[in-house]
Parts: sequence; structure tokens; C-alpha cells
Amino acid sequence: MTTSHSPAATAPASSASPTLLERLPGLVLTLVIAIAAYLLGQHFRLVGGPVIGIVLGILVANLISLPTRVRPGIQFASKQVLQWSIIALGFGLSLDQVAKTGLQSLSVTLVTMSVAFVSAWALGRWLRVHDDLKILIGVGTAICGGSAIAAVTPILRPDEHDTAFAISTIFLFNLVAVLLFPLLGHLLHLSDLGFGMWAGTAINDTSSVVAAGYSYSRTAGDFATIVKLTRATLIIPVCIALAIAVAVREKRRGGSDFKLSRIFPWFILWFLVASAVRSAGFVPAALQGPLHEAAEFLIVVALTAVGLSANLRRMASTGVRPILLGLGVWAAVAVSSLAVQLVMGQL
Repeated sequence: MTTSHSPAATAPASSASPTLLERLPGLVLTLVIAIAAYLLGQHFRLVGGPVIGIVLGILVANLISLPTRVRPGIQFASKQVLQWSIIALGFGLSLDQVAKTGLQSLSVTLVTMSVAFVSAWALGRWLRVHDDLKILIGVGTAICGGSAIAAVTPILRPDEHDTAFAISTIFLFNLVAVLLFPLLGHLLHLSDLGFGMWAGTAINDTSSVVAAGYSYSRTAGDFATIVKLTRATLIIPVCIALAIAVAVREKRRGGSDFKLSRIFPWFILWFLVASAVRSAGFVPAALQGPLHEAAEFLIVVALTAVGLSANLRRMASTGVRPILLGLGVWAAVAVSSLAVQLVMGQL
């Protein structure tokens, strides 16, 4: 039996960081696939570049025996480029933009987030899904899908196949939501604002929220988008809380020289700086579109690298339980969003 070619399965030969030349083969491979995924995503927006990127990455990694020399570049893209993509997103998120509608939706969002985390913990424990995968699926469902998983990955440092599995599971239910939510909204006779609140708090990925919202009505789409932007900002306290939890866990394991600063998500602070720059009006309107496109492309690159790091044999060995976990958490969030709105008289 041959050994796995997954980067997670092989320890690095040296603790020294790889040079740019050593990373170049993997970066080139990742970029070529990511460009194809990005262009395909422009034509198939319901699926989107990130989904296509991770799928293409998984196919290439598991159908072709990749040489060892591509690993450093793939690992760099799945981690450092991933952090850059989150920072770049900050330039497109104005804190002023979400303030008014954000306050209106905050109570519903906090309830659905709490339901997501509690149900992920309880259902994951019942299904015997290990902790990292539970957290990834819970965070992805609670906040903003693949982007949230991308944000917490540098903190948790899970196996690459766990990240790929979590993202694939989240995006599966995103696609289902785009098709199912508008139909259910009409059957339930939801108002435009009611549906916008539901879509913005219960659908994970921003592109899927926009697709579902605007397919219902323009008013619902506008409202859902702002609610979703507010929800996305909550990744910041979640990342900080996770960083502290990881610090405590490592300390208990006997890491006497462990420091919180070593795992603190500094890229989130740069995300805040980027958002503040955008909110203060220092980003010209002519640059906002290109910056957003750049952020989207970096996310495609990072998630393509995650796909290239995935090992389908290990994912298959995980079984159907993580998918059932994702389904259960997603259903709990969708129902709780409607329930809170009903209690508050917003429907």
C-alpha cells in the first residue's frame, strides 16, 4: 500500500520555511486551476468560483499523483493566501453600511448563531463527529459559509481534508437553499422584509443569500444582503473567542512556552483596518469594484489549494455523519430564524 500524498499526512523534513522557488511549482498549479475555476464561476454563478475551485482541486489531487515538490506552494496558498483574501474582503465591507439594518437584524442573528453552535455541538456529539469538524461546520453554518471556515482555519489548524469536507458540506446546502428558500417563502406568504431577514440569517454564503433574495424580490434582496453583511462581521469576535480557547487548550497540554500572540488571528485586525479605511471613504469608488473582484479571486485561489490538499480516501472514511451534522444544523438555523421573527412580530 502506498502512503498518502496529502500534505497533512507528511511531516515537513525541515522546520525552515520553504523559499519562494520551492513554493513556485505548487503556486503555479494552484493559480492555473483557480483561474479556470474563477472564469467558470462567472458563467455558473449559482455554483460560484469557490465551489468550482475546491471541486477541481479535489479532482486533480485525487485523480493525478501529484509530485512532492508542489506541496509547499499548495500549503502556502491554502493558508497565507487565504488570510489575504479575508483582509481584502474588508475593503468591500463598510461598517456604516450595515449599522442601521444590522441593529434591526442583530437579535435574530444572535439567536440563529447560538442555535447553530449549540446544535453543532449536541448533534455532533451524538453523531460522534470529532471536534475540529464540528466547529468548522458550526461556524460555516452560523456565520458566512466558506469564508467563515476560511477565517477560522488558521486558528484551529485542522487537517486539510476536514476543511475541504466542511466547505463542501456547507456549499451543498447553500445550493439547496437557493432553490428551496424562495419556494418556501411564497408558500409561507412571507413579506419581502421577512424573507430578506430569513435568507440573510439562515443561508450561509453571501452569493447564495443574494441569489435567493433577489429571486424573491428586489426589496428582499437588498434587505437580505445587508443582514448578511452584518452577520459576516460577527466572524471577528468568533475568531477571537476561538483563539483564546485554543490558547487555553494548548496551555493545558503542557505548552509552557505557549503564547496567545502566536495563534492570535492578526489578519482579522488587518481586516478591521481595511474595513475602517473603506468606511472612512479613503477607498475611491473606482477601486471598490476591482478590490472586491481581487478578494473573490483570492478566495478562489485559497479554496482551490484546500481542494488540492484534500484526500478523498480520508474523507470517505469520515462517512455520512458530517453531512447529517450539516443538514441538522442548517435546519435548526432556518427554523429558529422564522421562530424568532414570529415571536417578535416581524413576519
